[in-house]
Amino acid sequence: MVINIVGGGPTQFLPDLHLYDQDDCQWIGVDRGVSILIDRGIIPTIGFGDFDSVTDEEWHKIEQSVEGIKKFKPEKDETDMELALNWALEQKPETVRIFGGTGGRLDHFFANVQLLIKPILHESTTEVMVIDQQNTLFAKAAGTHTITRSKERKYISFIPITPEVKNLSLIGFKYPLTNCHIPLGSTLCISNELHLDCGTFSFSEGILMVIRSCD
Repeated sequence: MVINIVGGGPTQFLPDLHLYDQDDCQWIGVDRGVSILIDRGIIPTIGFGDFDSVTDEEWHKIEQSVEGIKKFKPEKDETDMELALNWALEQKPETVRIFGGTGGRLDHFFANVQLLIKPILHESTTEVMVIDQQNTLFAKAAGTHTITRSKERKYISFIPITPEVKNLSLIGFKYPLTNCHIPLGSTLCISNELHLDCGTFSFSEGILMVIRSCD
């Protein structure tokens, strides 16, 4: 099962959501993201949020269209997106995709990026990714991981989000590495590319943010 979550970020950064509307997926709206989904002809299973960013007209449309609405007070300890992700992880899906989580306010963007490591910290097998028109972001724990070439998003960057990532090796890449220690704040692994159709990246300790991008 795949759960697609749509936040209320600027719509110009959204990909075509219908490309991700497969048979085994559920759609979840977060605050204004509920209205964005309805406008695109996709009715979410559940809407999460305090809905302080929607107009009265949009709220009326949400009430009329969505059966499951989980409304919260604006004064709370989690963001609307985190509340939605917590619910999604409880369903134990294979993948959670977050759309509408980039652009606009940087504090919201960085908060959403931090959410990518939540399943790793809780030893969950669910992969969480943030997707927009130019980028796909996800996090990986230590181990060996396979990655395939994409014509649409050929650039691959690796960013440590722990104090250090140890023994990083890149095989099948234009710029390979062997057992390299990457400290937090390093830009060594920005804008790499796969040299082969398939490659691997492996490391023994830490958490890596992986970003696949296009110009």
